[in-house]
Amino acid sequence: MEFVTFQSENQIGLLTINRPEALNALNSQVISELSELMTEIAAADIRCLIITGTGEKAFVAGADIGEMKELSADGAAAFSKAGNAVMDQVEALPMPVIAAVNGYALGGGCELALACDIRIASANAVFALPEVSLGIMPGYGGVQRLNRMVGLAKAKELAFTTNRIKAEEAKVLGLVNHVVRQADLMDTCIKMAGKIAENAPFAVRAVKQVANASAGVNDTHGLEIQVFADCFDTEDQYNAMTAFIEKRKPEAFTGKAKE
Repeated sequence: MEFVTFQSENQIGLLTINRPEALNALNSQVISELSELMTEIAAADIRCLIITGTGEKAFVAGADIGEMKELSADGAAAFSKAGNAVMDQVEALPMPVIAAVNGYALGGGCELALACDIRIASANAVFALPEVSLGIMPGYGGVQRLNRMVGLAKAKELAFTTNRIKAEEAKVLGLVNHVVRQADLMDTCIKMAGKIAENAPFAVRAVKQVANASAGVNDTHGLEIQVFADCFDTEDQYNAMTAFIEKRKPEAFTGKAKE
């Protein structure tokens, strides 16, 4: 695989998104590679999985805007469906999954972290759902998962405003379990994974299954995929993503459909 690596030791798996030139952004190929690996990992002889991104700047800095900008509504629906499927695969893995959030977790990166069972963040980590500033909405289940995690009102506020949340505030909100120094992040995650791996694997998996069921996990995403796709029929989506790529502020949003 070109952008995703997986290795395991002592029944602990480590999945790394390795696309540092794009701050580990999720494009179609990364999503495809993740999906393929999820199938392999689900059957692997590991008791805990850690997911992280390469480098000390970004966990995953979002989806690839350059790829998304030219999508039609049908293409956007396929893009959302594929991403939703991967997040569901992460969430449905039988073993616990720890997100080692080593920097920016924006957009799709935040959604990936939310799909994990536990989030441990370095002190420089930043979380946000910036999609509405790009003329779209989160398309990988992020609003639903954030709602379950921090409550409806706060989830709406974060998604409506696109406010960036630093690691310590994320911990207060319940979005992050622990905040540690960047230098201690992987050691902390490995230590926790080791503690999990010491316990009876069937019992741990049973706890995850019941906990997810009690929280209403695995909601259908049909509505989300449809309204995400509808955003790509608007002038705002194209204008905002063009401005993002050109590193300038977008024009005022109009709410008009593409002609």
